[in-house]
Amino acid sequence: MNWKRSPKTLRDQSRTALQDSQLQHNLQHTLSRTLHSRQLAVSEVQNWEELRHYARTVKLHTLSHLARYLEQLEAAVQQRGGQVIWAESARQATDFILDLAHRRDFRSVVKGKSMLGEEIGLNAALERWLEVVETDLGEYIVQLAGQQPSHLVAPALHLSRGQIGELFERKLDVSVGEDVERITAAARQVLRRKFLSAHLGITGVNFGVAETGTLVVVENEGNIRLSLSAPRVHVAIMGIEKVIPRLADLPVFLKLLIRSATGQRMTSYVNLVQGGRGPGERDGPSEFFLVLVDNGRSRILADAHLRETLACIRCGACQNICPVFQSIGGHAYGSTYQGPIGSILTPQLVGLQGAPEHPFASSLCGACRDICPVGIRIPDLLLELRHRIQREKGARAARLPVERWAFQIWSWLMSSRQRYELFSRWSRRLARWTAGDRLGRLSRVIPPLSRWNRERRLPELAPKSFRELHRASGEGGS
Repeated sequence: MNWKRSPKTLRDQSRTALQDSQLQHNLQHTLSRTLHSRQLAVSEVQNWEELRHYARTVKLHTLSHLARYLEQLEAAVQQRGGQVIWAESARQATDFILDLAHRRDFRSVVKGKSMLGEEIGLNAALERWLEVVETDLGEYIVQLAGQQPSHLVAPALHLSRGQIGELFERKLDVSVGEDVERITAAARQVLRRKFLSAHLGITGVNFGVAETGTLVVVENEGNIRLSLSAPRVHVAIMGIEKVIPRLADLPVFLKLLIRSATGQRMTSYVNLVQGGRGPGERDGPSEFFLVLVDNGRSRILADAHLRETLACIRCGACQNICPVFQSIGGHAYGSTYQGPIGSILTPQLVGLQGAPEHPFASSLCGACRDICPVGIRIPDLLLELRHRIQREKGARAARLPVERWAFQIWSWLMSSRQRYELFSRWSRRLARWTAGDRLGRLSRVIPPLSRWNRERRLPELAPKSFRELHRASGEGGS
């Protein structure tokens, strides 16, 4: 994974993000709207849980027989005139594409959105020799800003319309204000010229169908279709875990992916790519290459405890629902993959020492597992990674003294019914005493809590506990 750890820790970057009021507004506004759209879209599917179970079963089966399905995919692509390149590392993938561009004397590249491209550092490798233009609007925006995507599906999630308008005025010398239509029109005007002059088009892949050699790419803007058809050569880059066995499996995965990712019933475009331009055809590239990228995935595949990480279909739903991601956004993670999926994937790609904080950036609430369209047990995988990190460092070194004491006190309180009830009563009294001040008084009284409460809002406690209400109803026993 082409990622260099930032000198600032995830903890440091989280503090910065929490103090950014504009970022907090952008996250709250966009994520709440996305979750609402997803909820409505999912509610229309009566057998949603059955589809999740089916997709999980297919993905785990495929991972158990990955070599066979990849070889089947390779044969099917070659039969349709495409060429398949196996890249064990990020360097091999970028070197092939760069060498291809040099051999054909290409000067410009248009790219469709690809998180794998971000992972392997494709832009950085190509930009030293070629003009590289991102064509997805969100990716184009963050490219202009000199930033990395902050979300799997919505790369510019962290920016407001006003910030994007200022960026366009500064970089493109156009005045668009906060008007979405004018922002889109300005980007379209620039990108249309790039499509027509580009020699090479590069896209990612959502699914590769082993049975037919079909590559599936979903989108809403039409830029992917132009990126793979307008240039003379199309290169698709695909992580080896993206393969599915049969074309008959695809409708299930599309229904799960699109509703989970954007809350739509279907995206505007579902591109089914089967090689380059055939005999007698006027549209499409004259040459097609599929680059299958490993880059550490075989190592994850060999780990029976963590293998299901590779079942991810990159919908971003776990990011949208995660209370940590909702608070700090994507850039605070300092890695290509953020949120819950990033917290389990990044340490496996770069090594535990390269991302020791990621598995701890979670409340373990389980919302990511519940929303995942393929049912990845993210909390269990986080705990496994935490255990391994603690084992490497030593349990005492891995846990802060204050945290260790807090859990010891919590264990002591919860191990006795009398202590638990006494604690509950005093907690409610304390909550009433600090009402309206977000525990400000408590923070001043107990200094260790001041840092913990600075960016947190504790839920309000009910006036009476469930036990007290049950007893008051006359139905409670001893």
